[in-house]
Amino acid sequence: MFSKEESRILRQEFWTSFGKSFPRKWVLYDTKLKGLSFKFHFDNKKALIALDLEDDLENRIKHWQKLLALKSILLDDYLPEAIYEEEFFLDNHKEISRIYIPLEQKVSIHNKNTWREVMEFFNTNMSLFEAFFEEYKDVIDG
Repeated sequence: MFSKEESRILRQEFWTSFGKSFPRKWVLYDTKLKGLSFKFHFDNKKALIALDLEDDLENRIKHWQKLLALKSILLDDYLPEAIYEEEFFLDNHKEISRIYIPLEQKVSIHNKNTWREVMEFFNTNMSLFEAFFEEYKDVIDG
């Protein structure tokens, strides 16, 4: 078991190491589309990457419909494991729409032996997700 401070230090160490291992500018919040952002998530139970729609309901529905129309392209050409969830609830009970890809292996940010696997998963899959987004950004925003 780790103290809050030890856990914070490990998290900081992971993200610093990830940034040094894969030095590039990720899109993340800089999508230029209101309410739409990419996320990396890694905790003591799982790792995943996600595209979250967190805007007002009307805008969320508009973007979600476009992403649904592109679903077969995303699955066939980029990320066959992607999971679409129109109603996804965050830990704070906020409802969003999310497309995500989980890392299926058991990993933990507290276990440095799993870090390399997570970093490679993040790099490979987020790169593909961003490539899809860049290719179809105008359609999603249209």
